[in-house]
Amino acid sequence: MITVPEKIQFQISDALTLIAAADFPDQWEGLLPEMITKLSPTNYQVNNGILSTAHSIFKRWRSAFRSDELFADIKYVLNLFCEPYFQLFQITDKLMEENVNNPAAIQVLARSLNLLIKIFYDLNCQDLPEFFEDNMAPFMSLFEKYLIYQNPLLVTDDDEEEGILEQIKTNICSVLELYGSRYDESFSLLPQFVPIIVNLLTTTGSELKYDGLICKAFAVLTIFVRLETLKPIFDNEDALKNMCEKIALPNVVIRTVDEELFEDNPIEYIRRDLEGSDTDTRRRSAADFIKGLLERYEQAVTKIMSEHIYNYLMTYNSNPTEHWRYKNTAIFLSVAISSLSSTAQQGVTKVNALVDVIDFFSRHVLCDLQSDVNSDLPILKVDAIKYVYTFRNQLTKEQLLTVFPLLVKHLESSNYVVHTYAAIAIERILFIRQGKLMLFTSEDIKPYAETLLSQLFRLIEQGQTPEKLSENDYLMKAVMRVIIISRSDMMPYVNVIMGKLTGILSVVSKNPSNPRFNHYIFESIGALIRFICPTSPAALTEFENMCFGPFQTILSQEVQEFSPYVFQLLAQLLEQHKGTELTGSYVSILNPILNPSLWEQGNIPALVRLVQAYLDKGVTTIMANNQLESILGIFQQKLVYSRQFDQYAMLLLRTITLRVPLAVLGKYLPALLSDVLKRLQSKKKGIHILFDRFTRNFTNWMTLCFLNENMGGPDTIVRVYDGLQPGLFGQIMSLFVLPDLNKLTQPVEKRTGAAGIIHLLTRSELMLQQPYVDSLWLNTLLALLKLIELPFPLEVEELDELYTFDLEEGGYQTSFAKLTTANPVTEDPTVGLPPGPVYLAQQLAQLPQDRRNALKHLMGQSEEAMTFLPRYFEQAKIPLI
Repeated sequence: MITVPEKIQFQISDALTLIAAADFPDQWEGLLPEMITKLSPTNYQVNNGILSTAHSIFKRWRSAFRSDELFADIKYVLNLFCEPYFQLFQITDKLMEENVNNPAAIQVLARSLNLLIKIFYDLNCQDLPEFFEDNMAPFMSLFEKYLIYQNPLLVTDDDEEEGILEQIKTNICSVLELYGSRYDESFSLLPQFVPIIVNLLTTTGSELKYDGLICKAFAVLTIFVRLETLKPIFDNEDALKNMCEKIALPNVVIRTVDEELFEDNPIEYIRRDLEGSDTDTRRRSAADFIKGLLERYEQAVTKIMSEHIYNYLMTYNSNPTEHWRYKNTAIFLSVAISSLSSTAQQGVTKVNALVDVIDFFSRHVLCDLQSDVNSDLPILKVDAIKYVYTFRNQLTKEQLLTVFPLLVKHLESSNYVVHTYAAIAIERILFIRQGKLMLFTSEDIKPYAETLLSQLFRLIEQGQTPEKLSENDYLMKAVMRVIIISRSDMMPYVNVIMGKLTGILSVVSKNPSNPRFNHYIFESIGALIRFICPTSPAALTEFENMCFGPFQTILSQEVQEFSPYVFQLLAQLLEQHKGTELTGSYVSILNPILNPSLWEQGNIPALVRLVQAYLDKGVTTIMANNQLESILGIFQQKLVYSRQFDQYAMLLLRTITLRVPLAVLGKYLPALLSDVLKRLQSKKKGIHILFDRFTRNFTNWMTLCFLNENMGGPDTIVRVYDGLQPGLFGQIMSLFVLPDLNKLTQPVEKRTGAAGIIHLLTRSELMLQQPYVDSLWLNTLLALLKLIELPFPLEVEELDELYTFDLEEGGYQTSFAKLTTANPVTEDPTVGLPPGPVYLAQQLAQLPQDRRNALKHLMGQSEEAMTFLPRYFEQAKIPLI
């Protein structure tokens, strides 16, 4: 790497980062000493290769979690690397001075300097090393020098792409930001950088290439204004006025380049403005700086900014057409000083009490929503819509209901950014929650739902290619949200909506280019199936007719991005059927689905879900067609021994044991449980056991088997395990089930776990005999008591996951994206059973007298049992046994 061209160095650097993450330093002890020996006081081509390699290895520390292992790795590097690194830094500085007029040399040296600064950050990112604390003065002197360094030979002609000098200064600012935020108590040299940063912010040009530097300088100054040690510098009216007027305000004015982006690349404008991808824009950074000032000097800064906002609005009102940019700046500043904290999902969560956001909206913003949707000032339209979007939680429901039809009307705008922002605001308003309930219901949007969907589909369908059609995921997300809120109110025009969705799906499947857009299509289809099919068998048939064509095309053409979605929706459709026999269309699909080649990694979770649906709704057909063994083969060959997917093996086995009659399943159980046992044994690491999703699903499955009447009672499982090896059931219970019992986190899992264990304790003949009655029974009871007495109640109110679903919160997974709207309805096998404490008391009381006497003796040996059981019997209103 140290001798290849720079472009190839970058590629090798990425590879080294991956290798080093696994091997360095323990498995690659010679690497760092060899790199150090090759550092040269003269050959900077070689030095740059070495420094690039070092940075590629060290930079992973920036995002690493703190641990003893991490600090041991860093200490190893510090002990070997610090001295030669510091020497090279000083030599590089000297050569920069000596070659100030040498064009070729200064470029190579500047790259070295930039790498040295990056490595400084790497070595300091987790903690302040003693070496750097001892040598802070010379390092900071160098940073100060190069923050103000100028050299015409390093100035680029390109106004958009940052050059090496800008990179150097930006990386120095990153170091100052780190030290200011993490090591300010040790960083006594902080004050000397304040005037340098201020000068940098006030004198640097407006070209795009400086944006990264300006944004990072703002970040540094934002840290500085928050520090108590620097309060004397900022805590006076003149200083604050200068900060606002000379630094913040010039950087919040909309620039020509922003206006050009608005016109020429509207979707990129929206993403930068909305999603925080504009972190490196001057406007966002200036707004963050204003918020930093407000944290310390709220009253003074609010007063200064409010005066400027008023003046900007007056200027606008004098000539709105000519001075519209002043209003744009005024609204931006008003949002900046009003929103003290916010999230992308919830909008503003804390407002400045000194600013009346509702009054400002009524006086200066609402008028732009009430004017013609195709006005000549679309950016002010966007400002108004975004104001509603930003302060949606501060507006009352009544105020939002007043604004809502105005937003719907703006979907008619011919301007891309305006109608997209309208869709965004509508979607986020419909997502507002009050506690566990949604603020808006189907009744609230019923008057607008048809118009909303009609306009949204019209806008989406303006795209003439798969790429353009799926470009605007904000529109499709709004479609999804309207369907989710409307629910069964979609019935009158559901076929039209489904036709639109499947038509769009057919087009975008030819070239899936926007994962978010695609996800929202499938969520929308899943929502329609979920809300309409349970009440309309005719709709189910209609949906299947509309969906099967596109689905079969996707599967036959192997559109890998879409296959997992199709499997989930097929499962959802199949689950709407009654009985245990499959219709012809589903029968024809099953054999291809059971082809092992289809069970690739990205498909497995969705395929397991689909096979579960087949077993739920077609077990009779599956057995008649001799397809059960194929399903069991999938369990054994693709799931149970897979490190990544073993958890799904237990989900599939759960459905198998629930649906396949024991008379059929019995002959397969020993082999199936033998496979499960081998997988359990792989979880043992010496004397420790790795409890994970597989073991939790296994525990859940075991307790379900104890409860499941289809399995013939708890003794079926006991006999199968002990048939493999005498006493094996007791070992499995003691090693895996009982320790994992209180990790059943979901309410249904907990209820099932408690009821299943109660059945094992009271309905298993083998548990009430030797050896288990002495060796296992009491320990099982104590584990049950812990489960019942968990601090969180078993019967908790469960939120509707459709209302709370948000892709931004959950994160989009490229390997497997689960459809929330297509989630199966959780089957609760404990329906009709009393709460755990009462059920335990009832079942114990129903045992024969001789059994009760023997168990009473056992329970008397446990103080814990004698503490809780009397209360349980009291709750059940029956005498203690």
